[in-house]
Amino acid sequence: MPIGVIVNSLSVLFGGIVGAFLGDRVPERIRTSLPLIFGVASMSMGITTIVKMHTLPAVILAVIVGTTIGELIQFEQGIEGWSNKARGPIEKLFSSKAGIENPKDFMDQFVSIVILFCASGTGVFGALQSGMTGDHTILLAKSILDFFTAGIFAAALGYMVAAIFIPQFIVLLILFLAASFIMPLTTPAMLADFSACGGILMLATGFRICGIKSFPIGNMLPAMVIVMPLSWIWITYCNF
Repeated sequence: MPIGVIVNSLSVLFGGIVGAFLGDRVPERIRTSLPLIFGVASMSMGITTIVKMHTLPAVILAVIVGTTIGELIQFEQGIEGWSNKARGPIEKLFSSKAGIENPKDFMDQFVSIVILFCASGTGVFGALQSGMTGDHTILLAKSILDFFTAGIFAAALGYMVAAIFIPQFIVLLILFLAASFIMPLTTPAMLADFSACGGILMLATGFRICGIKSFPIGNMLPAMVIVMPLSWIWITYCNF
């Protein structure tokens, strides 16, 4: 039973609804400052996982090749297209407008939190661990943080944040179900490199949330798919 996956997704759903409902009732200084704190927190979590890296060349190669693949297939543009199509009906359904009207600013923050909720190293590893061992601790702890994160971002971005629970649930459920097949094929070194790759994405996500630099986070996602095979290849054949 994917208890951790269900709880984590519901925390985003209810956190997004509560935050969007409160909206302007949340003081402007909180809506402005807390996303910056979340950005710093994302960078901090990214750094703590990056330092556990085992095979630097494989991880760097995965990020470069993965981002190239993402750029070629325009993965982030697909996320933006989906969110643009969903934004209108959702705002119309709830008779509300997001606090951020500038489309670029909205997309910068929205795409960043999609990655934060759906593809963070903590969530991916937590879903794999939950599926393999039945231990939901990581996802349950993540649910607490995600509830408040979704609430604060929804105060500015509206009910669209609550809709992120759908892709998050799908991604985490797939990982949960695939865990019994994936985990036996991995080694501690491969998992460390996988977490480190996720850490790089979380670090870039933090920069984007803080408005420092708009990294193409969505287009970097394919790196998470290829990093473990590249790690295995490097350790097996290139570890001189």
